[in-house]
Amino acid sequence: MLNRTGHRSALLLSVLIAVVGGVAVGAFTWWMLWLALGAKAETPNQLDLVKIALGITAGVGAAVALVVAYRRQRDSERGRFAEVFGAAASQLGNTDVAVRIAGVYAMAGVADEFSARGRRQQCIDVLCGYLRLPYAPDEGASHLVSKSQRIEDAGTGVERIYHYRQNDRQVRETIVRVITERLRRSAEVSWSACDFDFSDAVFENADFRYAVFAGRSTRFTNASFTGGRETTFEGASFLGKRVSFRGAMFRGGSTSFEHVKFTHTRVERYERDTSGTTFADATFGGTVNFDNAVFGGARTEFTRTTFAGERSGFANARFTAELTAFERTVFDGDRVTFTGAEFSGARVIFTAARFYAGMTAFDCAQLGTATRWRSGRTDEVTFARAEYHGKVSFADAVFGGRLITFNGGDFFGEINFRRAAFDAREISFERPKAWVGVHCDWQGSSAAKPANIRPEQWPPIPAETPADTTT
Repeated sequence: MLNRTGHRSALLLSVLIAVVGGVAVGAFTWWMLWLALGAKAETPNQLDLVKIALGITAGVGAAVALVVAYRRQRDSERGRFAEVFGAAASQLGNTDVAVRIAGVYAMAGVADEFSARGRRQQCIDVLCGYLRLPYAPDEGASHLVSKSQRIEDAGTGVERIYHYRQNDRQVRETIVRVITERLRRSAEVSWSACDFDFSDAVFENADFRYAVFAGRSTRFTNASFTGGRETTFEGASFLGKRVSFRGAMFRGGSTSFEHVKFTHTRVERYERDTSGTTFADATFGGTVNFDNAVFGGARTEFTRTTFAGERSGFANARFTAELTAFERTVFDGDRVTFTGAEFSGARVIFTAARFYAGMTAFDCAQLGTATRWRSGRTDEVTFARAEYHGKVSFADAVFGGRLITFNGGDFFGEINFRRAAFDAREISFERPKAWVGVHCDWQGSSAAKPANIRPEQWPPIPAETPADTTT
């Protein structure tokens, strides 16, 4: 009853607005014609006034009719959306796999048909929500709908029954494929402007190649990526203000983010702390490739990320975000590559990073930039308290900007700075934790050391080693 009353009130208000608007337009038109045609010099004919009044009345009536028709059409669309949306949702909840797959296409069809952002987003939320449901990949292709297990609990046999969604792998693969098709630039109907929340979802052999995520928020927080084939985001674009892979687990054989763009739109100052791209606390258990990727915007975070696969690559990647953070990141495996990478943001942080891989290469990398036209310089690049074990190469790298610091570093392996260009205003290697196996062009000669490098005495004295005080 209250909804019906509210509906009538809204309709009455719309009609009143249309009537008042029509009268106002008619009065303004009469006044303009009066001035333009010199009507002041002659008394208006009563018949003409009647004709004009009837014309205005007809116009107002037409406006009212249009308002009423629009309201009816809108209500009809609402009713139809509720009907088809409910039917698609019901199919997705069916126990039969074929019906659920049909439900995926039905829900996608509803999203395509109803272009209003709120309704399309509602459909997308349902599909994403399905992927977030608990899922055991080992049971993904099972034809069983339930399984019983008998266990002993305090000397008493207890039978537990586990229920499964039959052949759920097919349904989930269909959802990912349907979503990705509508995120590519070739899509007939694009969903790119919508938000996607895949938090805690489980993906098998995920393929998001060339997808464009342009909504405000894209979340893969705590998602799990697994499967026998490659997980790929190759050529994808993440253009929204918030992109999160925080806590994600990449368990598959290999993962590709090659040529991916993380370049969100401009954000306001108050949004900078919450905007950007984050892989914080993520784990890459296999080979991962970020070659030629672009990281822009306010923040790029790989804080506490673990790279444990055989190879991890950032070759020729560009880090242009105001803050790029690899703080406490663990680089393990056989080889880590930053060859040719460019770090040009205001702050670049590798604080307490652990370079444990067999070989870590920053060869030919650009770490920090000086002031350039219409762009600021890099204020700080810090490797403070980082651990360099194994082979780490900065050969032919360029260090620019205001401050480069390696203070407190644990140099214990084979660390190469040969042919590196130290162009920054100040570069500091003060108080290392250890200094073993470091090679640079002025090895053993303080006189040949560039003047902008600290400490003055070379090589640096490890913090736990007392300085020589003899005279």
